[in-house]
Amino acid sequence: MLQQIEGSAAVAKAVAFCRPEVIAAYPITPQTHIVEGLGQMVKRGEVGSCQFMNVESEFGAMSTCIGASAAGARTYTATSSQGMLFMMEAVYNASGLGLPIVMTVGNRAIGPPINIWNDWSDSMSAREAAWIQLFVEDNQQAVDVHIQAFRLAEAASLPVMVCMDGFILTHAYTRVDVPEQETVDRFLPEFQPRQVLDPEAPVTMGAMVGPEAFAEVRFLAHYKQLEALDLIPEQAAEFQELFARDSGGLLKSFDAEGKKSVIVTMGSVIGSMNSVLADMRAEGTSIGALSIRSYRPFPSDALRAVLADAERVIVFEKSLAVGIGGILAGDVRMALTGLPARVYSVVGGLGGRPITRENLRRMFDKGVRDELEEPHFHDISMDVIRRELERLKTMQRPGPSAESILRDVGLVAAAKTI
Repeated sequence: MLQQIEGSAAVAKAVAFCRPEVIAAYPITPQTHIVEGLGQMVKRGEVGSCQFMNVESEFGAMSTCIGASAAGARTYTATSSQGMLFMMEAVYNASGLGLPIVMTVGNRAIGPPINIWNDWSDSMSAREAAWIQLFVEDNQQAVDVHIQAFRLAEAASLPVMVCMDGFILTHAYTRVDVPEQETVDRFLPEFQPRQVLDPEAPVTMGAMVGPEAFAEVRFLAHYKQLEALDLIPEQAAEFQELFARDSGGLLKSFDAEGKKSVIVTMGSVIGSMNSVLADMRAEGTSIGALSIRSYRPFPSDALRAVLADAERVIVFEKSLAVGIGGILAGDVRMALTGLPARVYSVVGGLGGRPITRENLRRMFDKGVRDELEEPHFHDISMDVIRRELERLKTMQRPGPSAESILRDVGLVAAAKTI
């Protein structure tokens, strides 16, 4: 049924349709509305026999999910930013134990400095935690991919993160086709755990593993991720047949095949990019776009197939590996090893910096002329940075750079002018 609905409320409904048995909730902006909505539905008795648990921290949320999943319950939680960092030990434990937990990540920058706006810092901090990571482009896809995530997690016996841009999607009111419970039930079977704590058949979970077996255990985690490369498109195709819409899969091509220049990105920014690229194609530029939907496992073969004829690949991402450059760009370069395409790393939108059609067009024009520096920091004020660097060189006690830069750009009052 079509509804004009907030992204978080739509996700909460989708999760409820998946019949979770345990939801562990701890609030942190911008994911809070999701667990609030679920809490209200559980209280009204709309989520079956689900147990909604208000926990004391994000670490407690993931630990609760681990215990519930190990006992055979379908489990769910959500987090963002610093909350992801606080639960990180348990995040690794969940995947190491092969537990099919589903978690929404309302993507938000990690501080310091404190910032509540969107980038991918939180998901990227867990990119090697052996969770499947699925990025969504809009709120319809957020609904659809959550439904697929439960089935994928349980088929692969791996935890799954569904990553949606904080505020841009979580707080946006858009038209969403919210499915019916009966249709979700046809797609998502009743949970049958592949491993469970059972007094009648005792097992050890989380045993100490020494050097004689650790490498093999880690390789198995890698192998299971590679198996998911087949499961993800298979389930996306079945979902499309049942729900009559394209949602999910490994990646999505937007007129990228055979183009000389291709933009590669993830998440909601593809919407703004497509309108700019359509204008450029109308002007005769050979350019397309590719949106990666499965970040982990990384769809290297699928990416190579689409980009086989590209002369240049411009990777735009809301993440930065300090000291080297773009994180996604490094993965794309590895995937394209041996192909002739030149890969440019473009870092933008950090901490919620606006990404406009105008500044995208300027960057794309430079890219197709091979004029982008490596890495390229999109829409950044080098004058502000140079002034701060000069302060750091000339003053014995220059103070914190973040506060100095805020004064420099006129966003906070200063007790004195430095």
